[in-house]
Amino acid sequence: MAPWILGDKFDTVYPHQGSMKALWEMKWKFPCTKSIYPFHDGSLEDFEPIFEKLIANDINDANDDAYTETFLPTASALEKEADEALSNGHRDRAADLYRRAAVVLRISRFPYVSPNTRPETSIKRRAFDYQKTVYLKAASLWNPVIKEVMIPHKHHAGGDRSREIPALIRVPEEASAQNRVPVVLLMTGLDGYRPDNSQRSHEIVSRGWATVIVEIPGTADCPADPSDPESPDRLWSSVLDYMALRPEFDMSRVAAWGLSAGGFYAIRASVMHRDRFAGCVAHGPGAHYVFDQEWLAHANDHEYPFELTSCMAEKYGYASDAEFRKNAQKKFSLIETGIMDQENCRLLLLNGVNDGVVPIEDCLTLMNHGGPKEGRFFENLVHMGYPHSLPVAYKWLESVLSPNMTQVKN
Repeated sequence: MAPWILGDKFDTVYPHQGSMKALWEMKWKFPCTKSIYPFHDGSLEDFEPIFEKLIANDINDANDDAYTETFLPTASALEKEADEALSNGHRDRAADLYRRAAVVLRISRFPYVSPNTRPETSIKRRAFDYQKTVYLKAASLWNPVIKEVMIPHKHHAGGDRSREIPALIRVPEEASAQNRVPVVLLMTGLDGYRPDNSQRSHEIVSRGWATVIVEIPGTADCPADPSDPESPDRLWSSVLDYMALRPEFDMSRVAAWGLSAGGFYAIRASVMHRDRFAGCVAHGPGAHYVFDQEWLAHANDHEYPFELTSCMAEKYGYASDAEFRKNAQKKFSLIETGIMDQENCRLLLLNGVNDGVVPIEDCLTLMNHGGPKEGRFFENLVHMGYPHSLPVAYKWLESVLSPNMTQVKN
């Protein structure tokens, strides 16, 4: 598939690879100062001492337990301070501190938490469980609150792990059976899970919409069989069936928003559940070439902060990186399997042209299959096309879910 649109960068080993010092100073410190991905909701004062310690101790591998351990004292101190603030009646202060603790824990369990891990054997699983606890402490103090719901997995089959689907749900206070609201189903990514979408949920409820946040197969707490290409169809069927039972949800105005690896599932859902979604946003999505052996041979060299393909291999249910690279495209590609030669609901594709995680070719090739697609691709921007892609996503969702509303400024 040469030449790739990424050009010379395809063969480049990005300078932060293998060096925590370079990662922090060249790539992560600036977004941390702005509280943007992957530090959304975070604070530089929490993270700078952590990374100084990682650098001083020459800890460069996020898969090393010492990496995660370095974050835990800061999270614990923030939670303790939050508990004290709450006991003294300072709810806003407590919510802010719990939120900051949750973000510290988010970065501590980078890059990936497998559904197969257990707290007694995995420090990243323990960090994720801790993150969920402090996040829900924060979210319980917001207005409106975020609530955890266990959705019955009615369509459970095959190798699906559980008959429950954990979800976080946030509903505008004005929503009721007499005032039904649109809903955005957020499909999370490889490293971003249910407790990592605060700002997105703020933006969604500010528009008068509800949000349901669910993890994708092969990640975190998702029960869907990662090795079964059809397990996401069962997953979303169960989620949508549950949503249809909520009297305050307007099921004629439901959109999916798939984030990064979740974009793959939003694309598939736009076909397999085309009659149940008013539209789907695939944001930084893979579809076909993301599984290409040539692409995967270079993916660990690009912008992702740590090794990527081993996480992807486990996420898709493969026992080894080599097996994943050899077999995944034939099994999972939405082009190879003919999924995208069917009709789809409205589908918006968003990404940066210089994406080194997922090739922009995946968005472009989708235009030649099945029903019409919409797309916006951002020159000189990397994975997800941040920050310019977010206003486009919200404007498009407004046109799909609330076409008569006054456009909301983010």
